[in-house]
Amino acid sequence: MSKWLFNILVLPVLYLISILPYWVIYGLSNLFYVLVYYVLGYRKDVVHENLKRSFPEKSEAERRQIAKQFYLHFCDVFFETLKLLTISRQEFKRRCAMDEQSIALFHNYFEKNQTIIGVMGHCGNWEWGAVSHTVYFSRMLTGVYHPLHNKNMDKFMLDLRGRFGGDIVAMNHLYKRLLTLKQQNISTTIGLIADQTPPPESAYWTQFMNQDTPVFNGTEKLAKKFNYPVLFLNIKKIKRGYYALSATMLTEQPQDLPDGRISELHTQHLEKNIREQPYTWLWTHRRWKHNKPQTV
Repeated sequence: MSKWLFNILVLPVLYLISILPYWVIYGLSNLFYVLVYYVLGYRKDVVHENLKRSFPEKSEAERRQIAKQFYLHFCDVFFETLKLLTISRQEFKRRCAMDEQSIALFHNYFEKNQTIIGVMGHCGNWEWGAVSHTVYFSRMLTGVYHPLHNKNMDKFMLDLRGRFGGDIVAMNHLYKRLLTLKQQNISTTIGLIADQTPPPESAYWTQFMNQDTPVFNGTEKLAKKFNYPVLFLNIKKIKRGYYALSATMLTEQPQDLPDGRISELHTQHLEKNIREQPYTWLWTHRRWKHNKPQTV
């Protein structure tokens, strides 16, 4: 679809959905849940296999219940993400609350003009979690993303994620951007979502959710190269449309840690986040499509 057709036919619909009251939004989400889960069966085989491998101790009925809860939550996240087009800062803070201790933790580094790394996973509403920094703080955010193949949707998501500010950077341009900021003595918070699937040969391998799992080592490489402190952002769903954010310090001196320790730390915190609320993680992702390379 051309850019002008997208702007004329698609964007107005997305904005219209965004201004709908929440009770209508969640009514639409219920309908989409029926379509996605029962009619289309979107990636149901992937979800059920992921749950089976991650929770072998649970019964088939328990895993099926988690799957149903996940699909409803997944649809909620889609519509809640569209709400970012028009939601106010005050309304966002009311629905996506960061505790005072975590706010103070961030401010501690802002006052030192210290660049930090914030890492999270696809838990809760990860889009709201990624935007929360620019809502709560005036401090610069350098958010890292993987460009979408569809250029219209890529621009739409960039505009949506950057609505409250922030510097959104493609992964392959990150090092250059960070070096420029360092030369200019500008501190930032580097925002990373670190639970996608990397190439198995270059990944750090660990045990995650009961199985061998490749982990992107970009968080660790960045932290050790620049000696930036690393925080983990936990996202918990309180109820429909409401989330709680809390930040935990993983390390203040990355260069003092042995190789692999930072990757282990943020992966362990992610697993804890998932096990607290299994249905809020992105189970449609083909997280375990690679086998661990054999060492000679």
